[in-house]
Amino acid sequence: MSPGLPPAADPVRLPGADALYEQAPCGLMLTDTDGTIRRVNTTFCRWIGAEAAELVGRMRVQQLLTMGGRIFHQTHWAPLLQIQGSVAEVKLDVLHRDGRRLPMLMNAIRRVHGERLFDELSMVIAEDRHAYERELLQARRRAEQLLQQERQTQQALAQAEDQLKQALEAAEDRALFAEQLIGIVSHDMRTPLQAIRLGTQLLARAPLDEAQLKTVNNVLRSSRRAQRLVEDLLDFTVARVGRGITVRPQPMDLQQVVADSVDELRAAYPQQQFELRHSGGTAVMADAARIAQLVGNLVANATTYGAPGRPITIASHGRADGGLEISVHNEGEPIDAALLPRLFEPMVRGEARPTDRSVGLGLFIVREIARAHGGSVSVDSAPGGGTTFTFQAPRAKAAP
Repeated sequence: MSPGLPPAADPVRLPGADALYEQAPCGLMLTDTDGTIRRVNTTFCRWIGAEAAELVGRMRVQQLLTMGGRIFHQTHWAPLLQIQGSVAEVKLDVLHRDGRRLPMLMNAIRRVHGERLFDELSMVIAEDRHAYERELLQARRRAEQLLQQERQTQQALAQAEDQLKQALEAAEDRALFAEQLIGIVSHDMRTPLQAIRLGTQLLARAPLDEAQLKTVNNVLRSSRRAQRLVEDLLDFTVARVGRGITVRPQPMDLQQVVADSVDELRAAYPQQQFELRHSGGTAVMADAARIAQLVGNLVANATTYGAPGRPITIASHGRADGGLEISVHNEGEPIDAALLPRLFEPMVRGEARPTDRSVGLGLFIVREIARAHGGSVSVDSAPGGGTTFTFQAPRAKAAP
């Protein structure tokens, strides 16, 4: 009796070695070095629908494999056993009597028994792993299709931006401009956004490797960019037709709203460094969603025109009278003085990097949000000091 084990109440009769071998939960086989089967257990025979008498001394293990498996056996399996004496975790398809393929994980070791060399094999059915690999292959193919779709979406988005720019420049009548803009948005932007969303949802259901994850991130960035463009265009349309941007001021935590906005911007601009500062009180009265939109547009502008690799500083301040101030500062070349008087007008843009595309509505939307809050936005840009946009607003009345 082993130390520490309680004595058995009744003696237990354990199965013999032969019974354990025959009914093991895995396939077991003994072969000559040329693959001739000398012994095989009942479990393996049951799996492939054969009797032991049909296999022992009559077949070689490689005859049970598919053509690809036989080639692998000859070129890899047999040489490895000869050189290192063992093979571990090899997945091969074994043929059932009815022609079905059974994916199996196989291990082998070469030993001496009675002065003769034999190969001892163990096998387990790997149907779950096989299904996972098929799923992974299908996911990879879906990812490749999604990548192609994302490229087409990028082209459609670029074409839509060009068409929108032409429509904005050509429109003279406000009512006609609104109809054209809404038509372009509904026709040209709905399809790429739908493709991005559907593609992302499809890929999210499958296991992702590094390349697939990169594709998903590209799709998500395109989605955010398209969504921001649509929101700016719709706000621009509302402002141009005379109603102006509407706001619904409510009590909000200024520091928290700005911090949450910057967190989202970090995801949109992963290579950009942001510095966040706050002073004064935090409880203010404003439209939190519009404040987040204002911060996003100012940061997008700073990212586009600021010095690459240099941080962007976002500062918020809650005034004692209940008003608020938000400033966004970037380093880099100053804004052209001739551009400053009309900087907040639509379609006015500075010289951006070639990779940055915009229809030039961001600062116009910022100005309209500031006006809707009863405030203003200003810009200070000078050589050596960088560029700072500052939004100020008094304490607003709560929306009904």
